[in-house]
Amino acid sequence: MSRARFAVVLGAAFFAACSVATAQDARQNKPGEFDFYVLSLSWSPSFCEASAERPSPASQTAAPQRPDQQCAERPYAFVVHGLWPQYERGFPEYCQVPAPRLDRNAVSSMLDLMPAPRLIFREWDRHGTCSGLSSRAYFETVRKARAVVKIPADYLDLKAPLTVTPDAVEEAFVQANPGLTRKGITVGCDNKRLREVRICLTKELGFRECDDVDSRTCRREQVVMPPVRAGKTASARD
Repeated sequence: MSRARFAVVLGAAFFAACSVATAQDARQNKPGEFDFYVLSLSWSPSFCEASAERPSPASQTAAPQRPDQQCAERPYAFVVHGLWPQYERGFPEYCQVPAPRLDRNAVSSMLDLMPAPRLIFREWDRHGTCSGLSSRAYFETVRKARAVVKIPADYLDLKAPLTVTPDAVEEAFVQANPGLTRKGITVGCDNKRLREVRICLTKELGFRECDDVDSRTCRREQVVMPPVRAGKTASARD
């Protein structure tokens, strides 16, 4: 490569790095300094089906893996994955390292909405510490945010696999939740299953639009929602 060509490439790389730095929010990772929340609702049957498909440890001496709590006996439909502080572009994370410790009462109090202790710990460390709230206040806010969102009736107790389009899922939530628009919700998927629904909320927990989040939607024409396991549906409150 000629010196002139090398200089051009080096200059382009420097410009790109500066652009990334400029694009980062000036408040990056400062607790309590963010613009809105994203409430992520995970379709539990998809999570459990995907987990069951993962290969077991190669070593024959490895200890057997314990099933995730939400994939055990109790059936779950939509569960709370997390409540995430967001900037208009991008998001903060791990705003206090180490994170303030959670006590057992805080964890057990959330298991009806977030049915896995390790999920609760992880969400607090990565996202809750960015809220600027104490752990108790943060998880109270998670509960209030979940109460704001009404789950469409068709998804409360799904007894058979359902093939849906991402647009249809978005529209079902919009119809069930006055004030929610298509620009305030996005659907996530893997290569074949609906994975989650993300809904944007103000700091006061009202619906709002969020172009940056909305742009990251599932691009597949159709996805499958695996059924809820037999039994009384847990976390099916609307």
